[in-house]
Amino acid sequence: METPFDVAKCREQFPSLQRMIQGHSVAYLDGPGGTQVPQSVMDAMMNYYRQSNANTHGQFPASRETDGVVQTAREAMAALLGTDDAATISFGANMTTLNFSLAHAIARSVQPGDEIVVTDLDHDANVAPWLTLAERGAIIRRVPVRSDATLDMEAFAGLLNAKTRLVAVGYASNAVGTVNDVSTVRRWTREIGAWLVVDGVHFTPHGVVDVQGLDPDFLLCSAYKFFGPHVGVLYSRPGLLAELSTDRVRPQRETAPERIETGTLNHAALAGVTAAVRFLAELSFVSASLRERLVTTMNQIYTYEHELASQLYQGLRNISGIQIYGPPVDEALRVPTLSFTLDGATPEEVARYLGDKGIYVWNGDFYALTVVRELGLASRGGLVRVGFAPYNTSCEVARLLSELTELAYR
Repeated sequence: METPFDVAKCREQFPSLQRMIQGHSVAYLDGPGGTQVPQSVMDAMMNYYRQSNANTHGQFPASRETDGVVQTAREAMAALLGTDDAATISFGANMTTLNFSLAHAIARSVQPGDEIVVTDLDHDANVAPWLTLAERGAIIRRVPVRSDATLDMEAFAGLLNAKTRLVAVGYASNAVGTVNDVSTVRRWTREIGAWLVVDGVHFTPHGVVDVQGLDPDFLLCSAYKFFGPHVGVLYSRPGLLAELSTDRVRPQRETAPERIETGTLNHAALAGVTAAVRFLAELSFVSASLRERLVTTMNQIYTYEHELASQLYQGLRNISGIQIYGPPVDEALRVPTLSFTLDGATPEEVARYLGDKGIYVWNGDFYALTVVRELGLASRGGLVRVGFAPYNTSCEVARLLSELTELAYR
């Protein structure tokens, strides 16, 4: 029998959850924009500054300790993403910067007439970098979004051909919560010999990522979406970075994973990345390997967050004037992100009203500007977005629904 997720044990590790706003406890329902940070992550970063603050590859203890911090962070992220090869893990300032670096490297081998496929559902961090390949003569193809905020998979398949060089697709939509069928897309790209770049930023905090099973050519994510600091992470299929002409200073190592890392890494933040992964593993309360513990935790988190999302989904459907965008919350795979509009109030007005009550949500297009435009919402201020993390509670959902009901009927 699976052990139920212990939300109380989780919550007590986040100092920020004690914050009050005008007499209200803060409900951080803004997880898609970045999660709160547990004490263990803060401690790991501070301890690095106290004890080991030195650059890498030196001949003294603090430098050797920093070498260990970097390697341990690679190993931790490899475990989270499902690979035994730490050399597949590269770091950068953020996912967007890493993806632009990747696109710049790939652009050097692009030929006029090569086709690049992006989707209208993605965050622009997995679109804009690939649009730059048009400067090299590449032809950009766009996968449309259906009215239910899912990708048109029939149209998707029809865009792929022998000229397709690269396909960029999101694992999950940060705007409306859709989880894409990346396994099918992987199969299609294999058949035509195209590279697959997966934006895993919005899925990684909520489900099990298995890069060995999925076998993407590249997958990116961001540690600050799963309780860590602002660090971008790039997984590259073994051997693939060696094929790319990357931007780097001449003394930089030519091999993976350093080949795509420009400049000195944020070593204290990498200590925080390791602590964030270990924090996740410790939520499982089982004795097993790091990867096995992480899989257990992520399955528990998915189940728990799905319950919160279902509670919110059913509650929103009972409030007059609210329209929900994205797939329904049911048994289908979905991330716990729900977006909606409220008649008579702009998304900004709704978010401000809730914020004044200590309920933090987002409004706008969340850099997923194309899907918001395709849904006809760009001129109306986009969407109100609610997203859950494992420290959120059913009581917070009830409180949100109560405030929305009051706003809708006043």
